This record gives sequence, C-alpha cells and structure tokens, in this order.
Amino acid sequence: MLTEKQYKLLLYINKVIKETGCSPSFDEMKAAINLKSKSSIYALIEALVERNFLKKMPHKARALEVVRLPKLKPSSIIEEERKREEALKNGMVEIPLYGKIAAGTPIEAIANENEKFSVPYEMVSRGQYYALTIEGDSMVNIGIMDGDTVIIKKAETANNGDIVVALVDDTEATLKEIRKEGGEVLLIPKNDAYQTRRLPASRVKVQGILSGLMRMYH
Repeated sequence: MLTEKQYKLLLYINKVIKETGCSPSFDEMKAAINLKSKSSIYALIEALVERNFLKKMPHKARALEVVRLPKLKPSSIIEEERKREEALKNGMVEIPLYGKIAAGTPIEAIANENEKFSVPYEMVSRGQYYALTIEGDSMVNIGIMDGDTVIIKKAETANNGDIVVALVDDTEATLKEIRKEGGEVLLIPKNDAYQTRRLPASRVKVQGILSGLMRMYH
C-alpha cells in the first residue's frame, strides 16, 4: 500500500496530465501536497517508479506517465475522508492551526499539523487553508485585532493590495498588505503607528492570502 504522500502525489500527477497533457513541475507538486523541498518530491517519484505506478519518459524533461492507480487508499486518507464527511454533516470542517503570527513585529509562524481549528465549510470549500492566531495591532485599521484567528488560503503569488502571510528571509512571518514595485516588495501595515517595510523581492515569499477572520468574544 502507498503512503499518504505517495498516494496524493500520484493522484495529483494523474489529474494534471489529464487536464493539461503535461506533467506538473516540481514546484507545483511541492505546493500541491505541502512539502518543503524538491528532494522530497524526487524521493516520492522514485518510490512510485520503483513500485511501477509511474514511468519516466526518456529524453523529455519533467515527463512522467501514470502506469496505474492504486486500488486501495492509505488508511490515513480513509480516516481523513471519514472525518471530513462527518464534519460536513455539521456544516464545519477542521483546518490546521499554525500557531501565532505577529501582525506588528514579524515572528516565525509555527506549523503544527496536530492542532486543528473548526470553520464553516463555506469558508474553505475550494483550495487548501490554514488558520493563524494574530498577535499585535498593526492591522487594526481593517478590523484585524490582537487575538483574532485569521483563515489563510495557501498561495505562492498575490496581487497588489492583497493581505498576505509574507515570509521574510525564510524565518520571519508577518500578515501585511503586499505591493510590488519593480524589484521590491512593500509590506504595508494598517496602523499609522507602524512603518511600511520595503524589501528586495528575493527576500519575500508569499505563504497565503487572507480569506476570512473569526473572533471569540469572552
């Protein structure tokens, strides 16, 4: 039986080939199954080739052929689907809660797949999402307060004016409005007490786009 990552990657490759006629890039595969390195994707592909689920096409870059699909799903996938169906009956689904992100001073966002946050299904019906708890007050002018939980849609690109999770220098994560000017990126707070950060585009990676907000009243 395939592992969960092998199974998800194989189905994703099969879907993209059927839709486009071409294999997805390593970056696309990495984003699709939420892996951080291309080497991890390479290892999964090699395992699928060895088990005769994939075939590499000679003399073609990135060319893969799906030989067969598995008859059985990994147990973790079956359990995930069961939980999702159960959640849908209640109108709620669970998404990962990735800890706290400073809306004033950037801090590293802590990813913890074991923590979950329940949200209405309508908020996350399309795409991949995660939740972050806000620390700080630099976004108060658009109604994002200290202690709020924001719902983020995973994305690697954004348009000017989007509110994004931006990763600076691969270590600091912050929630800000993004604008691009030439080879630079502006990270703009929504509080006059804070200054806009202007950084080379090479130092900033988009990790997701603000999709919604949930607030607890005590």
